[in-house]
Amino acid sequence: MGFKWSAVQIRPPRHFLTSSTGTESSFGLLAPIVPRSNVYNERGKPLHFLSLDMGWVPVLGGKGMTFEIRPCRTEEMDEYRRVASTSLGRPESRFGDVRPEWTLCGFEDGKLVTTYAAWPLTMRFNGAGVPIAGVTGVGTLPTHRRKGHVRQITRAHFEELYQKGERPIAALHASLAAIYHRYGYAVVSYEHAYSVEPRFLQFVHPVVATGEWRPATGEDFPILVDLYRRFREERTGYVHRGRAMWEAGVLAPAPAGGHLASLLYYQRKDPQGYLVYTVEPETKGFGDWTLHVTVRDLVWLTKEAYGAAWELLRPLDLADRVMWRRVPEDDPLPHLMHEPRMLHVSIRDGVMARVVDVAKALPWRHYGVPASLVFQINDEFCPWNQGRWKLDTSGQETTVRPTNAFAQLTMPVRTLALLVFGQLGASAAARVGALDVLDHDSLDTWDKAMRTKYRPACADLF
Repeated sequence: MGFKWSAVQIRPPRHFLTSSTGTESSFGLLAPIVPRSNVYNERGKPLHFLSLDMGWVPVLGGKGMTFEIRPCRTEEMDEYRRVASTSLGRPESRFGDVRPEWTLCGFEDGKLVTTYAAWPLTMRFNGAGVPIAGVTGVGTLPTHRRKGHVRQITRAHFEELYQKGERPIAALHASLAAIYHRYGYAVVSYEHAYSVEPRFLQFVHPVVATGEWRPATGEDFPILVDLYRRFREERTGYVHRGRAMWEAGVLAPAPAGGHLASLLYYQRKDPQGYLVYTVEPETKGFGDWTLHVTVRDLVWLTKEAYGAAWELLRPLDLADRVMWRRVPEDDPLPHLMHEPRMLHVSIRDGVMARVVDVAKALPWRHYGVPASLVFQINDEFCPWNQGRWKLDTSGQETTVRPTNAFAQLTMPVRTLALLVFGQLGASAAARVGALDVLDHDSLDTWDKAMRTKYRPACADLF
């Protein structure tokens, strides 16, 4: 194939610019566009890249339009919030804490049309903390959709994560899961929600609470942090919270007219749990009113502290409902209640995760047993993951390397996310057709190695 020429503006490494004008302009330099045989678009055609000193920069523009991918500048952040708000139907304040260097946005002929950002987070990974990219605020103005902008930005972001090698996993809360399945994400956790009348919070085996609840003051914030850290230590999916995340989420002010309650549970003078909830009045008509209680966060280190939390909420006679969203799948309440159906349990998808770098992501977590696992990954979106890998682990220390050994399993990269987060075991994934088994004798080892101590869950939006 001969060279094709296009006018482009050469920018620093975090900038990607596409054009199809075919002419030189005053702001650009001519550079040859050459095919890369190992990277393809969604139609299976080779992508073309600019060969520059800074590396390979994708060129994927539409006819007569220049599409640039780069972080927003400081002076563009008001426009970033406006576009994100318009695209996602959320208030602009929802995006107020995003920094320019965390963004990677799309500009059509210089106009911001697609927003995308990633929080630098740490997530629990079965007993370890793994650095992740917490993708957020992904949206395109309605007038500029169906052009593949999010796909191009996602590809550029994954390439950047791979090149830096610092955050081998991307995770997000999806508006629609179907959007992100196409990029190799998988739903790695599910959230339950409760809506129960307080009078039904009665246990088959009554709780004998020997401790006491005390209001948490501002001086008690370090105690809340320590309890949360101890609670999430062996779990999977929970994120490490900085003070800003606490204040924007769990400890944010109650809605207008409501009340925020933060309580610590002490047993023998030691804090063993906390409960944070809001109480909001609601008018029902004819002058009647009721209260809605919403649990924001519940952490317990002992079964007594857990039971005591619900015993505390049961006497709230003026409350019509007690609601708790983002409940872990393995929460014990349905197994304890006299009338579990009165919880009115609902379920929805929680966190979606994407293994961006197989070799660097898998050694972060702890495994259930020592094992040697060989697997084939299919990943056209991130071709550096494509191929056969061998994982050797003592349970605590793990290496992952390319191999030519016989593969026990073969799977798409999204199935790998299900396995390493403990959402599905290998045997269960095989039964639903999420992977192919080449060595059936290996399934038991896979199941034991990938099993997590707790079901994956995340108590925070990001």
